[in-house]
Amino acid sequence: MNSLDDDQAVETVSIPLAGKSSIADYMVVASGRSTRQVASMAAKLAEKIKAEFGRSPRVEGLPTADWVLIDAGDVIVHLFRPEVRTFYNLERMWSFGETAGQA
Repeated sequence: MNSLDDDQAVETVSIPLAGKSSIADYMVVASGRSTRQVASMAAKLAEKIKAEFGRSPRVEGLPTADWVLIDAGDVIVHLFRPEVRTFYNLERMWSFGETAGQA
């Protein structure tokens, strides 16, 4: 998540999924201020994951960059434009009544 902080991501939240879902151990949700920033954050994060772990993560949504999903195996990252994030409200859906932790 340091990559997201370096790229000035907004409202970064980490949601533990262990015991809630088998898709990943953590979900990270963050916003960018524009489609350009979201696309840039996604591209840089995917490059860092490949460099550190030797595998390319699966990336979806990069062409429009309203909502980009980066599947890094144990961690799934969702990057949104603010209004798209508000519309889908993933934090509420995945927190199951708990307060999602600030990263």
